[in-house]
Amino acid sequence: MQAGLQVRVLSRRRPNIRNAFGATFTAETEIGDLTEPVTENKTPENKQQQASEPETEEKIVARDEPPPDATEIMRSVNPAAGAPALDQIGLESIGNLFAMAEVLAKQPRPKGPRLTIVTNAGGPGVLATDALLTSGGELTPLSEETMQAFNEFLPPVWSHNNPVDIIGDATPERYAKALETAAKDPNSDGMLVILTPQAMTDPTQIAEKLKPYATSTGKPILASWMGGKEVAAGISILNHASIPSFEYPDDAVRMFSYMWQYSQNLKSLYETPALPPHLQTTNGTSSFEQGEYIIQQVRASGRTILTEFESKQLLAAYGIPIVETRIATSAADAVKHASAIGYPVVLKLYSETITHKTDVGGVILNLKDADAVQDAFRTIQQSVSDKVGAKHFQGVTVQPMIKLEGYELIIGSSVDPQFGPVLLFGLGGQLVEVFKDSALALPPLTTTLARRMIEQTKIYKALKGVRGRKPVDLAALETLLVQFSQLVAEQKWIKEIDINPLLASPERLVALDARVVVYDANMPEDQLPTLSIRPYPTQYIKTVTGKDGVPLLLRPIRPEDEPLIRQFHETLSDRSVYLRYFGPLVLSERVTHERLARVCFADYNREIPIV
Repeated sequence: MQAGLQVRVLSRRRPNIRNAFGATFTAETEIGDLTEPVTENKTPENKQQQASEPETEEKIVARDEPPPDATEIMRSVNPAAGAPALDQIGLESIGNLFAMAEVLAKQPRPKGPRLTIVTNAGGPGVLATDALLTSGGELTPLSEETMQAFNEFLPPVWSHNNPVDIIGDATPERYAKALETAAKDPNSDGMLVILTPQAMTDPTQIAEKLKPYATSTGKPILASWMGGKEVAAGISILNHASIPSFEYPDDAVRMFSYMWQYSQNLKSLYETPALPPHLQTTNGTSSFEQGEYIIQQVRASGRTILTEFESKQLLAAYGIPIVETRIATSAADAVKHASAIGYPVVLKLYSETITHKTDVGGVILNLKDADAVQDAFRTIQQSVSDKVGAKHFQGVTVQPMIKLEGYELIIGSSVDPQFGPVLLFGLGGQLVEVFKDSALALPPLTTTLARRMIEQTKIYKALKGVRGRKPVDLAALETLLVQFSQLVAEQKWIKEIDINPLLASPERLVALDARVVVYDANMPEDQLPTLSIRPYPTQYIKTVTGKDGVPLLLRPIRPEDEPLIRQFHETLSDRSVYLRYFGPLVLSERVTHERLARVCFADYNREIPIV
């Protein structure tokens, strides 16, 4: 990129998303300013080519639902901490790509989703309202002061609501006064001015009257000058005055919604996440070491599917709560384990080849005594033998019957050919394919990104508590998602993994069932999929000894470090501050969230601050 060139917005078309936030894309690095918006156009997936790919037996057995395509992923994922493109907006057409680039370059970002529409015709105002609501925006509720101000200069028959219909005979002065009044309303986050050519309308003079407000309100102003060649001169005036004008009002309001989405992306990214727990197992080994051992043992045996017991061991290594699970290879063992656990219990098929246990009659619930357990063992054994063969039966697992009022959720990950590992969260259970209530994200997550993922689902409202039911511990659910994302990020041999169901109740979170599929022995390690977002660079963590003999831990900075950086600034002397900033700088200015976020939210592909 040319040296010294001032870049306001970066737009790009990406036919392939591989390493979308990684080192292969260097434009953000060349610009050197992470505050500039990045708009992006993704070529749609070739559905016909995807449909022609044959389904293997392993795919049919291991997958609960078809994986999302890259376009769906791009709509859903949030940029993760450390990504260079902090505020990417995925746009599906070239027209939207350039329109969004113009809007972001010319107008300030909205601070909220509320738009005030000023129009000289009711129909376009209604169309704009429909487009606004369907794209996630809101109409500004006009304040009493604003209503009074409009009443003072608008004709008595004006709409008295938003959209503000200033009537077809609106003069340039009336348009300008209406825009000024709308901009002063504290409830409004942006304005759209619509003009339709009418007998007493002068599109050019009205555009001239609006020019002074282009940058003076501190809120985004968009325009829609309808009428083609008749209003071309007015459109030119508006565009040169940095007021983007659109041929149709619904296009304009969609751009406003994209701007709000961009603002939300920035806000989400720069929120300080909670510090995740240190992942270490009880025997002193790290979660990564314990998980790697489990997976390598499975691969060494020639298998690609972990048993339910092994899958839960893997989850437990990363601190994810699991239901107690015991293996029984005979009816007598099953009774013994059931007595130790306590009735009632659940018996599930224990198999090295079958993951969908209910399809072969491999789950029996609420067993209340020894006789019921013995009968259930034999029933499962016979059912599996009849449906798929005796070789697929290695026994059963015995688990307590969990009787908690809660929700069945799903947390999973599969590999996309372009994005690499992609996380999924949503409503789980046997009807997961029916309801299709889920959200996607790229690993690794912070607690902030985990919360945004949860908020994208419909089940989120129920998790907060509804109709007298107590809320689920959302902070604990965020932490669990962070731990799960760490598992996916670290264990590169995992092809597919899901927890379904994860029981979420006010009392606890617990994984009731889990499924893990790994790559087979023929997969070269250098061809394993990589993460789209570079994970935390643990290779730079080291312990050194200071001059006084005290051991010091040196490591790359993390977004969670912001409170610690603030405490550090509180200890600095005036001289240290002067030497660092080449002048005095008061504490309140040094520790603003905006300033510290620039330090703590590092792009590890560009720089690695060490603390």
